[in-house]
Amino acid sequence: MSSTFQSDFDRIALVSPDGALQNDHYQSFLLKQLPAHCNEVLEIGCGAGSFARALAARSNHVLGIDLSPEMIRLAREKSKHIANLEFQVADICDWEVEPEEFDCIASIATLHHLQFREVLLKMKAALKPGGVLLILDLFEQRGLSDWVLNFPALFTSVALRLFHHHRRRPRREVRAAWAAHEAHDLYPTMTEVRSLCAEILPTAIVKKHLLWRYSIVWRNPI
Repeated sequence: MSSTFQSDFDRIALVSPDGALQNDHYQSFLLKQLPAHCNEVLEIGCGAGSFARALAARSNHVLGIDLSPEMIRLAREKSKHIANLEFQVADICDWEVEPEEFDCIASIATLHHLQFREVLLKMKAALKPGGVLLILDLFEQRGLSDWVLNFPALFTSVALRLFHHHRRRPRREVRAAWAAHEAHDLYPTMTEVRSLCAEILPTAIVKKHLLWRYSIVWRNPI
């Protein structure tokens, strides 16, 4: 399945280098959860590096990893001027991470592609005492309360696209690339997310957001 996701995001990188506005919309929320300054930071599934660049302004060193060589090429190209930021092509499922290595580990719209439980345990083990885990991802809609939010979410999504890209819908090739990827995407429900956090990260703050996203913020006890 990793090769499928790699191909998907290599294609998306070529037609949609700016990434997903719905993810970018919540970057400021995630950044507010950071300590005043971090030493070592890891971003899993960094894409073209937008959030990694924001993290680099608040950290001594940031490492962004992604499965897609095209995404990493874009990230490096856009980040040449940032000395404390590096990118690697890597699969977190196979990547060796040292225990208690990072002050912050972040992941945006990536964990639903992976074995959620296994990767969450890996992230927890790699976090230093006092470090913070930041996750933003997508959830599967279940129940009336989720569906009621669809209309304001759609309105907000279109408004963001008009403001940033001056168009109501993405270009046809962008829509086609994302549709091909979404055909084999699977998302957890909020119940599943909260249940897993209760087991592994019992003090985590789990929040449902408007644009079909949820966040997990967990601070590793000192």
